[in-house]
Amino acid sequence: MPADRLLPSTEAQDLLDLAKEIAREELAPIASKYEETAHFPREQFRLLGQAGLLGLPYSERWGGGDLPYEVYLQVLEEIAAAWMSVGVGLSVHTMSCFALAHHGTDAQRDRWLPDMLEGDLLGAYALSETHAGSDAAALSTRARLDGDQYVVNGTKAWITHAGEADFYTTMVRTSDDGGQGISCLLVDASTTGLSSAPPERKMGLTGSTTAQLMFEDATVDVDRRIGEEGQGLKIALSSLSSGRLGIAACAVGLAQAALDEALEYAKGRTQFGRPIIEFQGLEFLLADMAATVETSRAMYLDAARRRDRGLPFQRQASIAKLVATDGAMKVTTDAVQVLGGAGYTKDFPVERYMREAKVPQIFEGTNQIQRMVIARELRKS
Repeated sequence: MPADRLLPSTEAQDLLDLAKEIAREELAPIASKYEETAHFPREQFRLLGQAGLLGLPYSERWGGGDLPYEVYLQVLEEIAAAWMSVGVGLSVHTMSCFALAHHGTDAQRDRWLPDMLEGDLLGAYALSETHAGSDAAALSTRARLDGDQYVVNGTKAWITHAGEADFYTTMVRTSDDGGQGISCLLVDASTTGLSSAPPERKMGLTGSTTAQLMFEDATVDVDRRIGEEGQGLKIALSSLSSGRLGIAACAVGLAQAALDEALEYAKGRTQFGRPIIEFQGLEFLLADMAATVETSRAMYLDAARRRDRGLPFQRQASIAKLVATDGAMKVTTDAVQVLGGAGYTKDFPVERYMREAKVPQIFEGTNQIQRMVIARELRKS
C-alpha cells in the first residue's frame, strides 16, 4: 500500500521517484544482511550523495538541493522505509550540516559545505554525554583556547556514525557560564587526539554505528568554531528542532514498511478457507495501523510546511516526533502480531522493524522531553 502523497511540483515527484528507485533497487535487497552482520553502509551513503540526496534542504550555492523540508522529509521517509539505518543516517548527516549551513560564515561554507552536501563527507552530531543527555546544558567536554587553537578534552556518548564520520559537529564547554558557556566546533575526523570507542551493542539499528567519541588534548583551529563563543546551545537546540522532523519521517517510513509487510501477509495467509485479512479482528487491527501511519505523516508534514514558511514550528515538531515514534512502536508491534509465530522469526523483517522502532522514542530528545517541550509551549500561549 504505497503512501498517497500530495507533492508541491512535478520536480518533487521526479525526485521522490528517484528515491524510491534507489530504495527499492539498492537498499532494500541488502538491508537485512547488513543489519544481521552490523555492517556499516558507507557505500550506500556515497550513492545517496552521488544522487544528490545528502543535501536536499540546503542552498544550491553550496551543492544542496534548495528544496523545502516538506519534500526532503518525504524522500527521507522512502529511504527509511527501505532501510531504517540509512534513513536515520541521512537524517543525522542533514542535522550535522545544519550548524554550518545556518550559522557559519560564507567563507566557512565555501570551504567545507560543498563536500559535506555532495557526498564526499559523512557527518555526525556530537552533543550528548553520559551525564548530559536530556540536560544538554550540563555537558562537560571542555575546549580551552590556546593561541589560535582550541584544546578539547572530554567524552561524547551515543554518537551516531562515531568512528565512521568524516566530521563531527561538536558542542563543547568554553566557559563555566552554564548554557551560555557552550560553543560549536566543526571537528575533522582526522584531528589528532580524537578517537572513538568500540560500537555499542544495540538491540536494533545495528547497521548504524553508535559509539563514544573521545577527545584527549585534541586541537581544533579557531576558524572551525561555528558562530560566536557561547552560542553553541542555541545552535544545538535549533538543529534538534529540525532533526526531530527527520526522525519523525524515518519513524513513519518504518511504520509504513511494517504495515505493507503485514498487509501482504494477511492477504496471502489463509485460515478456515479464506484470507485472514477478511477476519474482523485482523482487519480492524490493520485499519488502526493505517490510521496511525497516515496521522503521523500528516503531523510531520504540517510541521514541515510551517518551517518552510518561516513560521514557529518547535511545538509541532515535538508533537510530530512524539506521535510518529510512539506510532511506529505500536504499528511494528502489531505487524508482528498479524504475522503470528512467523512474525517472531527472522524469516520476515517485522521482528527487525519492531526492534528498530524503539530507539526513535529515545534519541533526538526522548518522548518525555517532547512532552515537556509541548507543555512549555502551551504555557506560553
